[in-house]
Amino acid sequence: MKKVILYTMEGCPHCADMKNMLREARIKFSERDIHKYEKEYDLFVEATGNEYIPAFMLMTIDENKKPTDVTLMAPDDDFQELKEAVEKVRRYLK
Repeated sequence: MKKVILYTMEGCPHCADMKNMLREARIKFSERDIHKYEKEYDLFVEATGNEYIPAFMLMTIDENKKPTDVTLMAPDDDFQELKEAVEKVRRYLK
C-alpha cells in the first residue's frame, strides 16, 4: 500500500492550493501541520536540506504496516509548480 503525507502550515496559501489540487485529482493524503508535527518535520528538513512547504513524504507500507520505500519531495528541489507535484504524486501511486 502506498501512502502520501503532505506537510503544510495553517494560513499557507500554497498549502491550501495543493490540498485542493490533490482532492480534485482524487489523491488521498494525510496532512501534517509542521507545527503540530514539528519533530517529524525537522527530520524531513534535515534529510532534504529544504524547509519550504507544501512538501511530501511518499511511502510504501508493507504487510507488517512498516514503511519500506520512502521518497521525500520538497518545493524547488523536486518540483517547481504545484501541478508538477500532483503529477509526480500521481505517478508514484501507479
